[in-house]
Amino acid sequence: MSATAENPPVAAATAVATAVAAAVEDRVTARVISDDPLFRKIPVALRFAPAEPLAVRIVFPAGLSPEGTENEWVFPRALLEAGLQAPTGTGDVRVWPCGRVQAVVEFHSPEGVAVIQFDIAALRRFLRRTNATVTRQA
Repeated sequence: MSATAENPPVAAATAVATAVAAAVEDRVTARVISDDPLFRKIPVALRFAPAEPLAVRIVFPAGLSPEGTENEWVFPRALLEAGLQAPTGTGDVRVWPCGRVQAVVEFHSPEGVAVIQFDIAALRRFLRRTNATVTRQA
């Protein structure tokens, strides 16, 4: 057996460590719930950073805010997980299942309330990926 096979290069070990600590981001389409009978579809980024293993981020595109900047909400990952099963949350972010295939996330701010509907499958896929990342770090 060669020395290379017994002692893998440092670059290979670094690449593996980097892959383990990689952030998770999923781009999904959500629907804004309003008085309008037609749903307005919007692109949303779901983000998770291993440096903050208890938090998730939902990022709305710059075109939706009056300031023209991305609008990012950070809240507990456990809140999102629990909200897929039963209504959860009492603060700025509330989550609940809406039927068998949809979930609603409600965002409260001084400017008002935004109600956004997601496919549960997309949220579960994202949470599985975050859980896998946390498990690999442990």
